[in-house]
Amino acid sequence: MTIAVYAGSFDPVTAGHLSVIRQAARLFGHVVVVVAVNPKKRTLLTAAERVELLREVVALHPNVTVASTEGIVVEYARAIGASVLLRGVRGATDAQFETELAQTNRALAPDISTLFLPAEAHLAEVSSSALKDRLSRGEDISAFCPAAVAAKLRQRLLEPRSPV
Repeated sequence: MTIAVYAGSFDPVTAGHLSVIRQAARLFGHVVVVVAVNPKKRTLLTAAERVELLREVVALHPNVTVASTEGIVVEYARAIGASVLLRGVRGATDAQFETELAQTNRALAPDISTLFLPAEAHLAEVSSSALKDRLSRGEDISAFCPAAVAAKLRQRLLEPRSPV
């Protein structure tokens, strides 16, 4: 059985990410969606929240599991016996960055291939940052993420917080 790893920050998971996950679930025996934790990157959601949301939204795919790592993703992939790294691409800018990342990963682990999967065309402009920006401007984001994600973002970005 081929194990594929799809890693990202997923802050939060978008419909574009889910498009890639659906494709991967059809192509591979087991897909591990990995929340890659970068302590230098400022995120809206905690790693635990991102993992929880991902688990909720991929629950319909029995061959998809969710994990997290603070280490180098290609090393995580090797440790779990994965032979494929998946990367979602939205357009030319993503392709350039992702190609450079794939070359770095190949140098670190020549036995692990990188496969680029595009999201559906109508989701090409959906990013986690754009999703948060749209919600902050009061726009409807329901077409760009699952309901659980929209609810978590509304809670985090729009609801007043009580003083500590």
